[in-house]
Amino acid sequence: MGASLPPVSLSPAQAVALMAAVSAAPDAPSADLAAAGVQKILDVLDPKTRARADELAHRVWVNALPSSSRAIKSALDEAMAEQRVIRIRYTSRDGTTTTRDVEPVLFASTNGQCYLVGWCRLRNAMRWFTVSGIERASVTKTACGGHAIHEVGEPPANARPVHGRGE
Repeated sequence: MGASLPPVSLSPAQAVALMAAVSAAPDAPSADLAAAGVQKILDVLDPKTRARADELAHRVWVNALPSSSRAIKSALDEAMAEQRVIRIRYTSRDGTTTTRDVEPVLFASTNGQCYLVGWCRLRNAMRWFTVSGIERASVTKTACGGHAIHEVGEPPANARPVHGRGE
């Protein structure tokens, strides 16, 4: 399912801001999808605006942390969008590695870390998994059991839900 947009008019600075935001957060939820969306927007800019945006982009540097694998991110995105259980091989901060089936509830990005938050079937509890700790991920055919966002609790003080209108 997709949508088309009427002609979009961006300034070169707005185009570069989108590129910088996506480049700075390669492990953010749906980062690959966001990068593809930004590329589509850039592809339809008028040539003069595109040239000015490209010139300005060389003046913006970001220091992004190494990204987790594209396959892992794609699996996380698919599991969240389709609300399917995801099987992950996960290494915690203390070095313990486990394989878990997780029902994805939300993605969170806070304090420079990106997390998959979901119902862990191994622990029978809501858990926060750092995306960087996920070594493997595969989407199962099992539908999630319907755990809701309110079960996670309040977002951390420095995090908030994503809004499309600058709210």
